[in-house]
Amino acid sequence: MKRAELVFVPTPAVGHLVSAIEFSKRLLDGCDRFSITILVMKPPFEPSATLNSNISAQSLAASQGHIKIIDLPTVNRPLELLQQSVEKYITVYIEGYKNHVREAIASHVLPSCSVSGLVVDMFCTTMIDVANELKVPSFLFFTSGAGFLGFLLHLSSRYDRVGTVFKESDSESVVPSYVNPVPASVIPSFAFSSDGYVTFANHARRFKETKGIIVNTFVELESHAVGSLSDGETPPVYTVGPLIGVHPAQHSDHQSKFDKIMTWLDDQPFKSVLFLCFGSSGSFDEAQLREIAIGLEQSKQRFLWSVRKDPPKGKFMVPEEHTSHEEFLPRGFLERTSGVGILCGWAPQVEVLAHRAVGGFVSHCGWNSIMESLWHGVPVVTWPLYAEQQINAFQMVRDLGVAVELRLNYRKDGVDHFVVADEIERAVRCVMDGNDELRKKVQEMSGVCRTAVGDEGSSSASFERLIEVMLARFN
Repeated sequence: MKRAELVFVPTPAVGHLVSAIEFSKRLLDGCDRFSITILVMKPPFEPSATLNSNISAQSLAASQGHIKIIDLPTVNRPLELLQQSVEKYITVYIEGYKNHVREAIASHVLPSCSVSGLVVDMFCTTMIDVANELKVPSFLFFTSGAGFLGFLLHLSSRYDRVGTVFKESDSESVVPSYVNPVPASVIPSFAFSSDGYVTFANHARRFKETKGIIVNTFVELESHAVGSLSDGETPPVYTVGPLIGVHPAQHSDHQSKFDKIMTWLDDQPFKSVLFLCFGSSGSFDEAQLREIAIGLEQSKQRFLWSVRKDPPKGKFMVPEEHTSHEEFLPRGFLERTSGVGILCGWAPQVEVLAHRAVGGFVSHCGWNSIMESLWHGVPVVTWPLYAEQQINAFQMVRDLGVAVELRLNYRKDGVDHFVVADEIERAVRCVMDGNDELRKKVQEMSGVCRTAVGDEGSSSASFERLIEVMLARFN
């Protein structure tokens, strides 16, 4: 049977790539008329322990015969732009891949089939030009939530009205996709600089050129945000989440670490363990790590703590694991907490959150992590670090009431960037010992997640509408 060929161009970062593959698998599970090619760029920062994006992609896609991964060649990194704006640097870096994307489609896709559409990531809007050249529709795959999508779409209209970027002295801002006025302290850092603001405003303008926007969320969670996007200007929004890997992942590179973590969790009581994990790029200096250790010990809670080392100053690279934890821990910490908690570097986040022993999650509030915690009914303690994580944390605590606030406004490069042990202890005790109402609400949301992606669920219905649109040109 002839299949409709979709070409995906994800941002070369773990969270974006994993979401794109999970979406692809869900699309193929729902309709047998597609085949998918995913074009994988090299990481934009120093590889070190980075992505291994091609390995991750190949292993994630291995179970689906109709997903093809193509690794694209290396392009020059415009490192001089890093001093201006990380967002501008990534955007220019991805623009450098436009010819490689054209060539890959011409060499690996068009000889055997015609392209039905391009699915581009939020940083990859330059590839809409390639779709236009091929005379095929483009779709935006948005890896964060509908609230943040609305924030980005708000940027250009706000600039036209106000004429300036955000300022830290600003009062609260009314952003249509959020229920409550948004304080300046949780606005993403890029929106305070001209380069970052303009870069994202330009991306958002191009979002509107697509035939549809695919969002990893579900309408029951973000009903206000989704409703605000029905403004007559934004393309149709398809809420298809949560996009969670529901099948056990392959951890061949970390099998011994995986076995150690899961064996330890198997021995812990129900909902007794606090999991601390800050994403593939999350790390702290030794002073902050020591404070976390003191707070954990004071809380007297069981814990599983994923620890990463800060990259050298001035280096943009994924944090590596510590060779020795003793170098930052308080004296005697490991002996006093023996049997109560364990430290690790890499952690299988989805499997940990799914484990019966885990009762709380101290998280950086990346959108994938939020979706995973809600799916598994594990309450989050908010500790955002970068990107849109502060405004995600604000939304989870203030708008939706499904998280415990440790910090909403934490920024590693900010003035108030140190969290003391007593704050950590209070938040940990709140999520583990108290707040039964929150735990009940998160557990109910877990059921709503699963209903949304089930038969007749809201996300399944959205998927069906999207499939109809994607196949319209093919039929």
